[in-house]
Amino acid sequence: MSFKHILSVSLILFSVIDILGVLPIIIKLKAEGKKIEPFKVTAISGLIMIGFLFAGEGILSLLNLDVQSFALAGAFVLFLIGIEMILGIRLFKDIAEHDRPSVVPLAFPLIAGAGTMTALISLKAEYEIENILIGILLNLIFIFFTLFVSGWIYKLIGDSGTNIIRKVFGVILLAIAIKLFKSNFHI
Repeated sequence: MSFKHILSVSLILFSVIDILGVLPIIIKLKAEGKKIEPFKVTAISGLIMIGFLFAGEGILSLLNLDVQSFALAGAFVLFLIGIEMILGIRLFKDIAEHDRPSVVPLAFPLIAGAGTMTALISLKAEYEIENILIGILLNLIFIFFTLFVSGWIYKLIGDSGTNIIRKVFGVILLAIAIKLFKSNFHI
């Protein structure tokens, strides 16, 4: 175990998970009256990440998929979510029907989506499992805290602030999707 490696893994996962970028979606869901359960979202996200850390390559191999194809699929999903945020339209209609969006879209694909899963496979090749697990745990603590205070943030910034943040982070999400697409698109 190495503090330097734990810090590196934590920062890489933090940038890929981008919980602060997901915050406008969380606030939007709360503004629509959806109940978000911070512990449930955090626990499910953690289970997905840890499960994929240990079984991800095997699952992809079993399905005859490579990491790049998986990352490209995730890039498309992130792209569509970014479009929703910017244009104020709803593409994922099944999400709107749920009163508790703790699994979809929060835990997956926003927090523990294709980008996070691809990063975990890459990290596994470079760092020890213990360092990655601690990095995941540190990120889960921050995710829980962000989800827990999201209602307070919404009250602070209101609808106008939420709309501005949603559009700005929608553009950022589009940029992340395009970057993910570019870095994994090989003909």
